Amino acid sequence: MTHRPTDEPVRPVRPHPVETPALWEQPPRPDQVDPAVLGALLHRHGWQRRGGAAGRYGRWTPPGSGSAGGSGTSLLVPENRAFPDSEDLLGEALVALSRSGSPSAREVLVGLAVPSDEIRWWRDVPTGPVGVAPWTVEEQLRTAARKMLLAGALAARARAGYYGARHRGPAAASLENVLVGAAPGGRQLTAFVPVATGRPLAVRLHQALYAAREAIDYQRATGGMDAFDGAVEAGVSHELTEALVALVRGTEGARIAVEWAPAAGVPEGCATSADPVEFSPGDLPALREAAARYLREEPSVPVRITGTVVRMRRSGPCGDGTVRLRVLAGAEVPHVRATLDEEAYRIAGHAHLVGVPVRVQGRLESRGGFRRLTGASGVTPVQVDEAERDRLMKSLQENLDFFEEACGGD
Repeated sequence: MTHRPTDEPVRPVRPHPVETPALWEQPPRPDQVDPAVLGALLHRHGWQRRGGAAGRYGRWTPPGSGSAGGSGTSLLVPENRAFPDSEDLLGEALVALSRSGSPSAREVLVGLAVPSDEIRWWRDVPTGPVGVAPWTVEEQLRTAARKMLLAGALAARARAGYYGARHRGPAAASLENVLVGAAPGGRQLTAFVPVATGRPLAVRLHQALYAAREAIDYQRATGGMDAFDGAVEAGVSHELTEALVALVRGTEGARIAVEWAPAAGVPEGCATSADPVEFSPGDLPALREAAARYLREEPSVPVRITGTVVRMRRSGPCGDGTVRLRVLAGAEVPHVRATLDEEAYRIAGHAHLVGVPVRVQGRLESRGGFRRLTGASGVTPVQVDEAERDRLMKSLQENLDFFEEACGGD
């Protein structure tokens, strides 16, 4: 573990969208809104168009409001900006949405504030009294959804049957700007994935879900698992199949849909609209078998890693020892462990004490999540510039407990 030097300035932290009042606590300005996008979002979220002046504006009512004369907010939305009162009508509609108690109104405003692809999950589970879900039901849905988003983010970075610790840090960081809105009852969840930063994730997850559905159908029809091998290229992985198991387990069925941001259009190679992808309890055996298969068959990877020695341990003053490296280059994992012979361990110890990285080659083993380097050899110190050396030395001084381990203590 390394610590930031006390004299190093704190890097500015980018605010989360939900913490930006101009975007999320206030409705967008009328001049920022495309009337066609507003109409598409209202339709997506269950609002009904009930008349209006043809070619000029439409009257929209929220879900469950009944006829045009029923209760609920009524919006006049211009079809375009060709008329002088279009700006005023847009402003009134946005204010009405911001004041509405309808969950769908909030979702429309989110879609307007930042163009987002929407990923929806449904789980068919019994609800509690008055439609309220038990705590565990909603937690299961949120956990499964997060696992699925992470699997999509991993697949957007690289293709693999099993990722383990590879790419996990950057993939998790890519989810920071995703917003989540839960529907009452714990049976439905929506993730808003900003197009600017998250569209590759949404596209990859969309393709992977259909590939997983086809592979399951093939397995159930023929008993063969071959289709899961080809599905890796579409983004199916151990992590995705585990997420699907978590989503479907304990339900009568589950569905996932990806809907594209109207403001950004449909990605190349994707359908304009598609039905949700459905999974049932009958799919669980195939999903579990696929998850185990991906875990078992992902090969080890030959690598040449550059990293700083952060821990050292061996049972006595001589012989082989184990080191832990913070990876700087050569592998998509934050840390690895390696067993070194006596000479290599001595070299690593010297590099540790003077604050320079080492370079080592070996095979990154899939067992344990690609966190262990086997067959380690060729350990050599790596020269760094003076500023980086000073930083590493300061980190060493702040972690004196490692010094004893480097000297061969238990």
